[in-house]
Amino acid sequence: MNRKISLGAALIFVSFAVLLTFMITFVNANNRYNKVLEDTALNDKIDYKLSELDKQVNANYIGTTDNQKIADSVADGYVRGLGDKYAQYMTPDEYAQYISSNQGKMVGIGVEVLYNDFDGGVIEVTSVTPGSPAEEGGMLVGDYIYKIEGDLVSSLGYTESVNRVKGETGTDVNLTVLRGDNHSQEVQLTFTRAEVKVETVKYRIINGSIGYVKIKEFNAETGNEFKAAMTDLANQGAVKYIFDVRDDPGGDLGGVTQTLDYLLPEGPIIRIDYKDGHEEVISSDANEVAAPMAVLVNGNTASAAELFCSALKDYKKATLVGVKTFGKGTMQSILQLSDNSALKISVAKYKPPFSDNYDGIGVTPNVEVQLPDDLKTVSLDKITDDQDTQLQAAISALG
Repeated sequence: MNRKISLGAALIFVSFAVLLTFMITFVNANNRYNKVLEDTALNDKIDYKLSELDKQVNANYIGTTDNQKIADSVADGYVRGLGDKYAQYMTPDEYAQYISSNQGKMVGIGVEVLYNDFDGGVIEVTSVTPGSPAEEGGMLVGDYIYKIEGDLVSSLGYTESVNRVKGETGTDVNLTVLRGDNHSQEVQLTFTRAEVKVETVKYRIINGSIGYVKIKEFNAETGNEFKAAMTDLANQGAVKYIFDVRDDPGGDLGGVTQTLDYLLPEGPIIRIDYKDGHEEVISSDANEVAAPMAVLVNGNTASAAELFCSALKDYKKATLVGVKTFGKGTMQSILQLSDNSALKISVAKYKPPFSDNYDGIGVTPNVEVQLPDDLKTVSLDKITDDQDTQLQAAISALG
């Protein structure tokens, strides 16, 4: 049965619809306006604070000021104030160094090092890059860098000492190293800094048929290095693989997705959720490596390295062995500023192919194995295969 609506009722309905539309529009506009006011108030507050500081310094400070240093410090403080623990402000020089390192290159002498508390603190050389200034200048694995330009490493501290060894291409750095019995022999060495290729992948054969691949970090060249390592290991007779991402801090998204694309079948590699709500999916092609695999992880396995192990776990391609990972599931972008400085800031959260975001949670291994208590604080480079309980568990998991 059809019912007719009176003209009066129709007008009421239309008026109500118009009023509802107006209210929704007003609320949205009001919210946007309030946001503009808040942003303006915040900018005014920052500007006023800096202006007041500058006025007091100019009126009372007896020293000289470096405007560029002040500007860099202000920018650094602003970024620190965000509360984003992965955010960073980089000066033009720091940004240039970052770009070089992320492309698989750095300026230095070509050594890998660790801190050693010998004689108050030294830098222990664990690897010398072939063809590097370090090799050509006579640096040896096992040397202890004791002084840099005459200053004791124990006084400078580890981070400052490492930064001092780096520098501009073509400049010299003078080092005093300790070597020989009980490292009692002092040797003076001079190196000319140069651009050195950073190798992120090392590999070897274990037990005749297991290819062991250590990934130190992910940069733009890691995928190519990884493929070359896998090809060489297969030629040497490897039929099973152990990938070691313990102490791997992560790194370049392209580096890890290229590496995973080589291993995984067709399907998603990573799902990225951005601030505006849209999701980006990066996928693998149909080519894959069909072989038993295990992945070694620990509490320092972070970011892209966690994506690496969780993706292999999601596809049931590998058994994860070790302890729960760090738990960094946010993605940072580098935004270049007008003076060639840069801002590194968190811009998205990402998820493995099929499982949930692990930020603040970590990735739980399939087989939980601790290192012996007396080896937990020892560098993995110094632990033998027989001592490495996690490596031995991975070998057992491969069958």
